[in-house]
Amino acid sequence: MNKKGMIRDFAEAVAVFCIVFLLSVTNLLSTMDYILKDALYQRPRGVDSRIKIIAIDEATLEALGPINTWSRSYYADLIHALNANETLKPCVIAFDVIFSGYVDEEGDRAFAEAAADSGNVVTANQLIYSEKSEIGEDNLRYYPIESVVYPYKELQEVTQNGYANVAQDSDGVVRRITIQETYEGFSQLSFSNAIYTFYCDRQGITPHKIKTDKYGKTLINYSGKPGDYEYISMIDILNGEIDSRTFGDSIVLVGAYAPGMQDNFNVPNGNSRQMFGVEIHANILQAFMQDRFSINGNPYIFSALWALLAGIFHFEFKRNKRVWATALILLIAIVGGLGIGLSLNNKGITVSLIYLPFALIISYIYCLAIGYIAERLKRKKVLNAFKKYVAPEIVEEIAKKGDFKIKLGGENRDIAVLFVDIRGFTTMSEALAPEQVVEILNQYLNLTTNAIFKNKGTLDKFVGDATMAVFNSPFDLDDYEFRAVCAAMDIVAGGKALERELMEKFGRSVGFGVGVNCGPAVVGNVGCEFRMDFTAIGDTVNTAARLEANAKKGQVLISDAVYERIKDRIEVEEVGEIPLKGKSKGVFVYSVVSVNRGQV
Repeated sequence: MNKKGMIRDFAEAVAVFCIVFLLSVTNLLSTMDYILKDALYQRPRGVDSRIKIIAIDEATLEALGPINTWSRSYYADLIHALNANETLKPCVIAFDVIFSGYVDEEGDRAFAEAAADSGNVVTANQLIYSEKSEIGEDNLRYYPIESVVYPYKELQEVTQNGYANVAQDSDGVVRRITIQETYEGFSQLSFSNAIYTFYCDRQGITPHKIKTDKYGKTLINYSGKPGDYEYISMIDILNGEIDSRTFGDSIVLVGAYAPGMQDNFNVPNGNSRQMFGVEIHANILQAFMQDRFSINGNPYIFSALWALLAGIFHFEFKRNKRVWATALILLIAIVGGLGIGLSLNNKGITVSLIYLPFALIISYIYCLAIGYIAERLKRKKVLNAFKKYVAPEIVEEIAKKGDFKIKLGGENRDIAVLFVDIRGFTTMSEALAPEQVVEILNQYLNLTTNAIFKNKGTLDKFVGDATMAVFNSPFDLDDYEFRAVCAAMDIVAGGKALERELMEKFGRSVGFGVGVNCGPAVVGNVGCEFRMDFTAIGDTVNTAARLEANAKKGQVLISDAVYERIKDRIEVEEVGEIPLKGKSKGVFVYSVVSVNRGQV
């Protein structure tokens, strides 16, 4: 690659670096990034059998009526049913229901007493955020908490408590959680965090230290899809249909499990299904238990990394002209980038993943397109150059077939061969200045070339003041013998006008002698691998050259082979049999007087 090309490719790589860095650091493709990260990170890992859900489902609502009409004695009965076995009780019973205010005195008291006696109950509260954001002391924007909706006093005093709010990303999907908030100087744990902390305390184990980002958020790594966690209808337990030992040493979550209760959300692994809030808390709880949260990595560091890789691979794509090798590099780069992202996530760091594969794919397509355009331009340039030697119609045919294979060797073809040269050229050259000779020669060659191309012939070569053309090569040409004779007559006719012009300008005249023969010849590339000449060789060619040598000024001589093939369309005068140099036997020759072009 030349220096100019290297500089251009390097400049493109720098441009790719800047574009990818800006896209990544601003996360402009966040929607696409969410889709990719969800597919990579939120794969089912298997749910923890210690976590069980008691569902307030359609069957329960049908049996007990709308939930807002219930006496809270039902929840007291549920606690008693779960604790029926003295030796095998649940470790934690958590209610994902907001028990604000009083409903009925007896039921409220019964629920609070049952929770106090059980000693293992966690209840939910709800944070009410301001609709206007503010700037904190750390210069970060946040939404302040205006109030908290707690359970009624008697219940709150005998239970652990945590807020059940879940936050949605810009696309409406629940991916992150704020594990702790502060309100009026007091720390407020999230519902799942409160359950986990209480569970660790009861089990005598040390809670994992959960990392959060600067906003206090962490990414939820979901373990199960909607419906994966084991759930049992609340009414079945109240009716005594379930053995309480089923819940021994487990964490029981009680929550809405009916669409009409409007506690369902979009989740990253929902597969077009929404997940109930109690299931989301089950996933978050399992992430606490397994220490499987992730926080966003430094956007500047990873944006620079993706941008650098994108720039390097773009430079490589431009330099590597082998499509399969470039595609392999692309595949390795994308898989490697995703592998890095997955490995980081397993270590608790999540990064934007879309930008590297996106940039690489666009870069690859761009390089393919540029290569294709360059190849088309090169091909067009070659074709335009080729038109200087071969009739444009033939060049167009080559372009359509796309056959540019060049190799040594030839084939036997039946062709017509035309030779023409200037009569008196040597004498004229001695009398005129070299510049004048070249000017006359160029006008002559222009005339012969146009006549040959007009009749779809192939210009074989110029040899001094002589021109050789073949017809029916390299592609099949209909009526090629007649076309060759027509080209000869056009040359002679054009020569008369050129003769008058040259006489007026230089005081010299020129004329042309033309010979045409047809028959078998070997047509193909002659030479060596680095220098070839596409030509025709054989007795047919030699005979045409001898005919031209015997032609007088303004005369077109054809062989009897040509005459026999097109005699009904030409008018000739017999010249008779003449000896030709290099041939042991003479050839019967005709001089063409006129041609009937109406039958071409």
